[in-house]
Amino acid sequence: MTSQTRARAAIILAAGQGTRMKSPLPKVLHLVGGRTMLDHAIDAAQALGCQRIVVVVGVHSPQVRAHVVARLGEEAVAVQDPPLGTGHAVRAAEQALAGFDGEVVVTYGDVPLLKAADIEPVFNADGVTVIGFEARDPGAYGRLILEGDALLAITEAKEASPEVLAITACNSGVMAAPAALLFSLLGQVRNDNAKGEYYLTDVVALARQAGQPTRAVFAPEDSVMGVNAQDELAQAEALFQKVQRETFLTDGVTMTAPDTVHFAWDTQVGGGTVIEPFVVFGPGAVIEGGARIRSFSHIEGARVASGAEVGPYARLRPGADLAEGVKIGNFVEVKNVAMAKGAKANHLAYLGDGTVGAGANIGAGTIFCNYDGFNKARTEIGAGAFVGSNSSLVAPVRIGDGALIASGSVVTEDVPADALAFGRARQTVKPEAAAAFRTEAKARKEAAKAAKSQ
Repeated sequence: MTSQTRARAAIILAAGQGTRMKSPLPKVLHLVGGRTMLDHAIDAAQALGCQRIVVVVGVHSPQVRAHVVARLGEEAVAVQDPPLGTGHAVRAAEQALAGFDGEVVVTYGDVPLLKAADIEPVFNADGVTVIGFEARDPGAYGRLILEGDALLAITEAKEASPEVLAITACNSGVMAAPAALLFSLLGQVRNDNAKGEYYLTDVVALARQAGQPTRAVFAPEDSVMGVNAQDELAQAEALFQKVQRETFLTDGVTMTAPDTVHFAWDTQVGGGTVIEPFVVFGPGAVIEGGARIRSFSHIEGARVASGAEVGPYARLRPGADLAEGVKIGNFVEVKNVAMAKGAKANHLAYLGDGTVGAGANIGAGTIFCNYDGFNKARTEIGAGAFVGSNSSLVAPVRIGDGALIASGSVVTEDVPADALAFGRARQTVKPEAAAAFRTEAKARKEAAKAAKSQ
């Protein structure tokens, strides 16, 4: 929670059609760092200490409305219908903020990289404050006409003179003002323009006419990047990953090829961890310092303790919890299994729903048969147990401490501690049967060939 002198609220605009995305998924629900762009905007508003958050949605996107309700409740939804510009969208939130006496910031559900620290400077000031940025290529952005930090005007590119077009200070669209002032000014905005829309930027000129101070604060251009198409979504993801990688490298994480490692928005990695090339972290991954994550592994919703080793080619799914010194090897999948200190599953195994005791060894090809088509059941492996290769453990089942499961077994009953269990058919050997089989097969083949030639 940031320090603040007045109550805060946020209006997040998320009513756009998003047609340029060319996707059935609403634009603001596309992911950056494994989290929807809209959730990134909500996260920033909450980190700012906003007591009220209102998301403006369109009638065309019931998925967006449902997403907002699930996270913030029905009272956080405002509907813009029909869509008549950004100023009109902000006014759609006025009723939801009735009685609110504080400052309001307007942000966007398709600007996923804007953080609370970037927004914070707009608060605790009178009048209207906008966030600007220095553009590498100003292009079609609205230009900020400044005198010091005082904002004299926002001029749209299509209406700008050559002198104004040379200005590189541009408008991000993010604006803050006291609630009463903001909605009073919005009530004066007119739609006498080519599009017949109500523009939020007109608030600046109206504020100056009313003798209210107007100013601009600045954020990095990358932070205020909006996403309107798939190529921009990819750019936003690349920028997000760049920041994550730099942060972890600074924190002492070793990555020999950091550009090949992908992190989620909430990935936690302790210093001293080694991450080899081509590793992907989904949401909910916690890696303690001193672990080693080997190449081509995928980790999501899992914890890996110090000294544990994962991969290469391993997959940790939600609920995987690896204690110190655990080893998960190539082509091993772990889901909702807690593995105690020093346990190992080095090759080609599926461990789903259960526990593995300290020092237990799970052989290649072992399967925790956890699902019967209707329900999940658990497999519990005791400390020091040894499960031979190619064994199927049919849950619910318990393997006691120090027990040994013979290779190729199908285990359907509990095995006591220190017991040896066989769950396979007795091997039968028939001398010379293989040679007889080959002789017979060869004769049949030759007979068929002779009959075909006649």
